[in-house]
Amino acid sequence: MEDPRDIVAVERTHEFTGRYHVLGGALNPIEGIGPEQLRVRELLARIEDEEVAEVILCTNPNLEGDTTAMYLARLLKPMGLSVTRIASGLPVGGDLEYADELTLGRALEGRREVGT
Repeated sequence: MEDPRDIVAVERTHEFTGRYHVLGGALNPIEGIGPEQLRVRELLARIEDEEVAEVILCTNPNLEGDTTAMYLARLLKPMGLSVTRIASGLPVGGDLEYADELTLGRALEGRREVGT
């Protein structure tokens, strides 16, 4: 998670029962925010100390969030963890004709099989 307020949003879904780690932002080299300015070391230390099987990357769906997720995935995958990212795409009640290409593309990438 980038921000403590993100925890509240996830908690409202009642879909996640694991532990959270707040990075305190996202990578943004233009603004001088690198891994050293985020709580990446603390995340790695927690993973070593606790029994962790999966890390779900909940970063914002923008350039900084994407970059942060890719950076963390490269650090975490060699540790033998399952590294996933929350899906992004169309909001419930949204119309396809108003979706931008990136949002619609991500919705297609994150598609899943319909139950029978």
